[in-house]
Amino acid sequence: MDNQNERFPLVNEDGKVIGSATRGECHSGSKLLHPVVHLHVFNSKGEIYLQRRPDWKDIQPGKWDTAVGGHIDYGETPKEALKREVWEELGITDFIPEFIDKYVFESNRERELVYVHRTIYDGAIRPSAEELDGGRFWTMTEIREAMGKNILTPNFESEFKRCFGSSLA
Repeated sequence: MDNQNERFPLVNEDGKVIGSATRGECHSGSKLLHPVVHLHVFNSKGEIYLQRRPDWKDIQPGKWDTAVGGHIDYGETPKEALKREVWEELGITDFIPEFIDKYVFESNRERELVYVHRTIYDGAIRPSAEELDGGRFWTMTEIREAMGKNILTPNFESEFKRCFGSSLA
């Protein structure tokens, strides 16, 4: 289970740290804005890697999601958090991230300032057995067919359309 007492930075919409709160407080419906990093991993064939969220996660259990998604720790930069999260979740250290977008995502339980990145990567991926329930590369046809069917997280769907919508054409 996620550590509900883990401390997250609270930020304004520009990303400036204005305080801190626990994971439990941030995910309680309080809408406290906290920063996260996402990395979309494409291979050279144009397929996208998705992780399957474990059933024990407190947000969107059992659904397919962005290859890497994680909270920025208090005192950490988005770049540092991205490097840490990619290593923790996929065992990758040799990637070149490309910044795509920064936006506010809001659900009924939380509000996140999302720093979106992408990379093209054809090396070995070793999904964390502790943090993920596996993962695999998906074709754009598979992504298109899964949209709106409660297979993918709503966050992934909206972010993918926002950042890579032309890939689905």
